[in-house]
Amino acid sequence: MSTFEKPQIIVHIQKGLNYTVFDSKWVPCSAKFVTMGNFARGTGVIQVYEIQRGDLKLLREIEKAKPIKCGTFGAASLQQRFLATGDFGGNLHIWNLEAPEMPVYSVKGHKEIINTIDGVGGLGIGEGAPEIVTGSRDGTVKVWDPRQKEDPVANMEPAQGENKRDCWTVAFGNAYNQEERVVCAGYDNGDIKLFDLRNMSLRWETNIKNGVCSLEFDRKDISMNKLVATSLEGKFHVFDMRTQHPTKGFASVTEKAHKSTVWQVRHLPQNREIFLTTGGAGSLHLWKYEYPTQRSKKDSEGLEMGVAGSVSLLQNVTVSTQPISSLDWSPDKRGLCVCSSFDQMVRVLIVTKLQTI
Repeated sequence: MSTFEKPQIIVHIQKGLNYTVFDSKWVPCSAKFVTMGNFARGTGVIQVYEIQRGDLKLLREIEKAKPIKCGTFGAASLQQRFLATGDFGGNLHIWNLEAPEMPVYSVKGHKEIINTIDGVGGLGIGEGAPEIVTGSRDGTVKVWDPRQKEDPVANMEPAQGENKRDCWTVAFGNAYNQEERVVCAGYDNGDIKLFDLRNMSLRWETNIKNGVCSLEFDRKDISMNKLVATSLEGKFHVFDMRTQHPTKGFASVTEKAHKSTVWQVRHLPQNREIFLTTGGAGSLHLWKYEYPTQRSKKDSEGLEMGVAGSVSLLQNVTVSTQPISSLDWSPDKRGLCVCSSFDQMVRVLIVTKLQTI
């Protein structure tokens, strides 16, 4: 691919903020996004921005008692577009951003900070009930139904006598009909665990030997296809989730992506083979996954096992000197994304030529 044909990653707008930003998410069906974080005085903040004529306009600033670590719109309807957040106190809140004084749903979900959150069943994505999953430093992963107060519908916690591990990332997947749904969780010791919510069982686990920073299925609402896991020491792993071997599990390909921690991975909503990773030194890498000619083969005992594909780097750019801690593609406008970094900046990026890859 020549330089002229390659996608370009362009910083469209950048804005300095007066607080530490942990997460940023597009508001579905709009030119707005939310940023979440904490002020130096120890309180939490949610800001709503709108892109107007190539600039950012602050529409609303909401201050809350506890710093806010993560958020998702994934369990909200397109009509309501409520934001679910996890905070440093272990609380799960759901906010109506039009009237944010009191949460529309609130539960003390965990004993310690909620590091990570994901939603499914809203926004017309994924079959079945709307659900939110939270992962915490207390070692537990819990699934919540916003229509049901107090108790989680599922609680994945360490077995008796097992050490509790800090859960850094969670992701929903396999939500292609009313019954099927999985949650994948990544931990600080390199464990990846796949929980089947239909059977309430641990379906698969592996260890990638370094803390798992980010996990994402290429699509939540299809039969499991691919899962990307990023890690502390600069690698990411792409698992082919179509074929599970009884002992070897899922086939995977590993790529050394960045010279530092790979903080996030996000698949392009309009093309599941393209994904962006963000690095600890402020870099963004755009990748494409190529499938092998055959996605499965039989082993010596005649059992089906998966065959991993390959990944190629399409483009990379450094936009910051600090880790890019959050990234979100616009679900509506191909190539538009927002990212935040620990230099207290939020940036709107445009990635070009994605329709021709």
